[in-house]
Amino acid sequence: MTVGVASKLLDAPFSHVINGKSVDAKGAKMLDVIDPATEKVIAQVPIATKETVDQAVDAAQAAFPSWSKTSWDERAKLLEQYGEEFKAMTPELVKLLTAEQGKSIMFSQHECESILPWFTELAKIRLDEKVKHEDETHRAIERYLPLGVCAGIVPWNFPILLMLWKVTQALITGNCIIIKPSPFTPLCDIRIIEAAQKIFPPGVVQIVVGDDNLGPWITEHPRIQKISFTGSTVTGRLVAKSCSATLKRFTLELGGNDPCIVLPQQSDMATAAQNVLLSAFFNSGQVCIAAKRIYVHEDIYDEFKATLAQVVQNFKVGPGNEEGVMFGPINNKMQYNKVAEFFEESKNKKFNFISGGEVEKKEGYFYPLSIVDNPPEDSKLVQEEPFGPIVPLLKWKDEADLIKRVNDSQWGLGATVWGSDNAAAERIARQIESGTVWISRMVSHHPAVPFGGMKSSGIGAEHGTAGLAAYCQVQAIWLPK
Repeated sequence: MTVGVASKLLDAPFSHVINGKSVDAKGAKMLDVIDPATEKVIAQVPIATKETVDQAVDAAQAAFPSWSKTSWDERAKLLEQYGEEFKAMTPELVKLLTAEQGKSIMFSQHECESILPWFTELAKIRLDEKVKHEDETHRAIERYLPLGVCAGIVPWNFPILLMLWKVTQALITGNCIIIKPSPFTPLCDIRIIEAAQKIFPPGVVQIVVGDDNLGPWITEHPRIQKISFTGSTVTGRLVAKSCSATLKRFTLELGGNDPCIVLPQQSDMATAAQNVLLSAFFNSGQVCIAAKRIYVHEDIYDEFKATLAQVVQNFKVGPGNEEGVMFGPINNKMQYNKVAEFFEESKNKKFNFISGGEVEKKEGYFYPLSIVDNPPEDSKLVQEEPFGPIVPLLKWKDEADLIKRVNDSQWGLGATVWGSDNAAAERIARQIESGTVWISRMVSHHPAVPFGGMKSSGIGAEHGTAGLAAYCQVQAIWLPK
């Protein structure tokens, strides 16, 4: 069933992909996929059973012995071919991503383009054997062996990027992987995994779609060796607990309440304001590393506030496929209702809105881009993660007090520092308790650079040597001379 979505990728049915083939979904219970801009059904996907998961695991286990013995160079070549296949799909994926996720066409295009380096650059981060110790009689080598069957649990905010992060890392290290997409955004992921069947042997890359029952079936499965999970801290704790029953390895990339620090030294106030706003409202604030607490030095607070109020007027909110729209709706009703709590608190406590604030109920899950002027430090808006387009603007004076406030959080995923005094920016950055700090740069990633969180923002890392090693078992061999 489709409603007004111009994408050829909607023409065929959507289903699980197991052992190299799309599964016939006749007779299965179905799940509606909703366009968040219209609240209309655009497609349906089948709901997996436990037997569906077992079939995928069986196929992955059958494929693993042969796949794990391919060389690093062979796998790198196949990944590069997969990247070319993905690029050819991009124009249609962009339309489909906007339809199911809600983000604007320009940001859907950005998501598709952002993943491209992973198809080529990731393979250059080789986990080659290394001599770690040598004496008169022996030398000891370190080597990395693929774990076996892995699973990737993907959220709805960046379904293409975050899925392919997991797929590329698992494949280059010689593992097989089963993807569980979000029930809110399974469509692009299904099509991308279908395309993988042209490149990789059956059972190496699969996708299983379902409802809330599916996650626990995967995390508890005794024959799945590793989980890579991206999602909320609350769910991440459940994943960790579930994995512990089978001593399953896991990587958790969880929530954040990321600080954004604006120094008093600014070479271009308007550019800094625009970058801060893009950091805060990118994907309508539905980003784990979005700027969620903006700390502005008191010497420039009023000027910066006025500049933000002016710049934010240039950002258009609306359906992602409309001309000139930068920011789309919240992806789903559940998250829409959670974001409502932050607007309600700000209204009930009479916080001053620099922009937005007035929520107009109409078709779609839309909120205005809203900036709240210096709310109390103990407010819900400062202490928790809205995951929507509402952000507090906060004032700071003393650097030591600033660091204390910034680090007084259970989260520690990312942080940004903006200013023309590089020495001051680096000094502050080195004191922030977060997995990544970007200085005078929009949040970004690279296959060679590890990405992970401190505290309740995660365990382990994606990308780089650390990310790839997390998909492997390290082994030491003592070789006689």
